[in-house]
Amino acid sequence: MPHSPLELSGETLVDVLFSVVRANPSQTAYIFVKDRGRTEQKMTYWQLFQQARAIAMTLQQKGYQEKCVLLLYPPSLDYIVAFWGCLLAGVTAIPAYPPNFNRPIDRLESIVTDAKPVAAITTDALVGSLVYHFGNHSGLEHIDCISTDLLDVSDEDWVPPAIDADHIAFLQYTSGSTSLPKGVMVSHKNLMQNEQIICEAFGHTQETVVAGWLPLYHDMGLIGNVIQPLCLGRTCVLISPLDFLKKPVLWLEIISKYKVTTSGGPNFAYDLCVRKVKPEDIAKLDLSSWRVAFNGAEPIRATTLQAFSDTFAPAGFDPRAFYPCYGLAEATLFVTGVTHMTGPVIKRFDASALEENRAVPAAEGTMLVGSGRLWGDQKLLIVDPDSGQPLSDNEIGEIWLQSDCVTRGYWQRPAATEETFHAYTHDGLGPFLRTGDLGFLSERELFVTGRTKDLIIIDGRNHYPQDIEHTVERTNDAVRPSGCAAFAVDHENEEQLVVVARVKMQGATVSIEQLRQEIIGAIVETHQIRPHDIVLITQGNIPKTTSGKVQRRLCRKMYLNGHFGSILDSA
Repeated sequence: MPHSPLELSGETLVDVLFSVVRANPSQTAYIFVKDRGRTEQKMTYWQLFQQARAIAMTLQQKGYQEKCVLLLYPPSLDYIVAFWGCLLAGVTAIPAYPPNFNRPIDRLESIVTDAKPVAAITTDALVGSLVYHFGNHSGLEHIDCISTDLLDVSDEDWVPPAIDADHIAFLQYTSGSTSLPKGVMVSHKNLMQNEQIICEAFGHTQETVVAGWLPLYHDMGLIGNVIQPLCLGRTCVLISPLDFLKKPVLWLEIISKYKVTTSGGPNFAYDLCVRKVKPEDIAKLDLSSWRVAFNGAEPIRATTLQAFSDTFAPAGFDPRAFYPCYGLAEATLFVTGVTHMTGPVIKRFDASALEENRAVPAAEGTMLVGSGRLWGDQKLLIVDPDSGQPLSDNEIGEIWLQSDCVTRGYWQRPAATEETFHAYTHDGLGPFLRTGDLGFLSERELFVTGRTKDLIIIDGRNHYPQDIEHTVERTNDAVRPSGCAAFAVDHENEEQLVVVARVKMQGATVSIEQLRQEIIGAIVETHQIRPHDIVLITQGNIPKTTSGKVQRRLCRKMYLNGHFGSILDSA
């Protein structure tokens, strides 16, 4: 079926839900595959509306309109129903995840302190534990814990919410690079605009089928996998993130079984499939329906795309389906992407010039993957972050964005909102969103090179931490994939490199000290810098965001506080 622009009814997602339910109430909206692929739960659009309306009635009866409400569900259809229930009630949803009661709940406490929610909605199985746990934590005891399992689905007391396009639909709490999350205020207008852009950029039609494993409390999982298919009136197939991590082939099996056309994730998801999926399992897959294999990592690795394409070509995977893209929560989700089914743009640039913030094409240079072009009515500049001077093509600077998809700012943080969302160039153009990401434009293609605050500058040369991390991960099989963080520390008035890497020594052919020396040698040879310290850990994890990005600034803080030294394997 030919692609046509997405036309959404009304000005809010509530209007869109009404329209979809009226048009095709019996259409399957969501399928949740459980028990590692053995069972599934299905929900039609009418069932979704009925159950979401019951939650909305409960919240309205308690007088929670215009208030903030936490969503604390495990990955499930219940999570999706609860989200739409909040929208139907006119409350501001806060997608989160249930705390592990055996571990500290610092992140949840930070969210509660910041947003001050009046209630938390959850399942009957969790509500008792939440009541007990919140009651024993100062600052959390006021939260009204509500189970949504057995609510009356009649509509006699429900009132459609009095909201407009500017109403805040939900707060997307960013993981960021520190332990203090910020709540991005996402309006209905933001979501409507972004969903239309995603549809156009991805080439979605009435034949689209979406699948995913990304967390439902994360913007890519919620906006891309839950809201986008509803806007299309189509079906989404979901599995839990934990099931994917334990059994990566399950993701590919649901793509094969349900003839999925759109699905994706960051680099590590594709890398995990290459490492873990066995040849005999690949022989049973049919990935020929997959038309949009999006990858929103920053930056995207050409080696990841090539390895996945080579590994799964026997299953019918078309490498043109790879869809590099760029986005961030502060811009709702999606900003740039390639043209549908044209494949990624991969170019080589002179490594020395990149260190000087210039992108010079070179036959044998550093290989970079483009993140596509702008879609919709958006404006993007590359700006010198210090002077505010807009830069020319092939000059590296901070990515600034102007768009209706740019959100309202950070909840209850006017100073941070002013700094990030109201930037002006040196000659007064603006306001722009300062993304905090570094990149450059080359023939309208955006190339993302790193984060402004993660950039490592040693002896006047720029080093991107993800490049160093990639070098370390390839040094020896004992280094765990996606288990490395590179950052800079001040030592004797100079910036010095530190690398923390998680290793698996069981079955390794080298000792800890030998591995450390191998890593030092690889960094010196590849990047011409000698690290100040290499810390190898065998327990714990490298801190990451909910989307799998390394939290380098948090790692740096932990290193300076001596945290990693307590779990160092000194064997």
